[in-house]
Amino acid sequence: MRRLRAVGLAVLAAVASPAFADAPKSQGEAPVPLLWKVSDSDNAVYLLGSFHMLKPADYPLARDVDGAFADAESVMFELSPDEMGPALSTRMMQAALRSDGKSLRDDLDEATWTKLEAYAAKNGMPVANLAAFKPWFVGLTISVTEMMRQGLDPKIGLDAHFMEQAKSAGKPASGLEQALDQITLLDGMDAVEQRQFLKEVLDQAEKGPGQTEKLHAAWRRGDAAMLWEEMAAEMKREYPRLYQRINVDRNDNWVPKIEKRLTESASDDTLVIVGALHLLGSDGVVEKLRARGYQVERICSACKAPRK
Repeated sequence: MRRLRAVGLAVLAAVASPAFADAPKSQGEAPVPLLWKVSDSDNAVYLLGSFHMLKPADYPLARDVDGAFADAESVMFELSPDEMGPALSTRMMQAALRSDGKSLRDDLDEATWTKLEAYAAKNGMPVANLAAFKPWFVGLTISVTEMMRQGLDPKIGLDAHFMEQAKSAGKPASGLEQALDQITLLDGMDAVEQRQFLKEVLDQAEKGPGQTEKLHAAWRRGDAAMLWEEMAAEMKREYPRLYQRINVDRNDNWVPKIEKRLTESASDDTLVIVGALHLLGSDGVVEKLRARGYQVERICSACKAPRK
């Protein structure tokens, strides 16, 4: 069940709706990037795996990442910067409001409801306010709250950082899908999936930050194999229908749009920034583009020499 946490991480950019902020400067070692270059005869697309909420110590970024941004004439995200902001949060809340005459308690077993009451009381969340929403929204609200408590901040997530960088540099920025697509994805979870997701989020909050810290540390190491196993492979085995909707279907929709940047953009290069989950494994965008005959290489200077 804990692999359902990947659902929250996969779409967290939409829920966090960050107001952009300058990335703080850190003296720490830069994260090893999950960065690939996909090329045809005259141009390239860079694919960068994001963690949607980051810590100040995750900056500055690796020179490979800065170089990809400098080389790109345009940037693509899961959602266009124009669709981010408070209006998106409002739309998600509207979609999550109950309209069936029931309350949240009707969806939950007694043990889960008791855990939710205890969590709400401990964290100053009036349970009466939560009761008006569907379980998926309550689960994501708690997930974001817990990640922010651990020092992860949507304002300095990789997506938000490069949205601000693109704006400052005057580079066109667009989205691979629309906000309505992500809202529909979340609201389309069936009743069982929603209950499982909320129960898991509450269980994780009770256990502490270990799982999120593990995933964040793997992202910092550029550990594609570990992220694949922790965020995708087991969800694919245990929840194949959900995995298909969350990952495969979206990747299949994105690949033609990314490929278009290779076939129709002359010598212009593009930086594509999406959640790391979408780039990994045989269902990931990287391998799907490789299968279409493009030259693909991972850009990782730190991977070529032992790290301190």
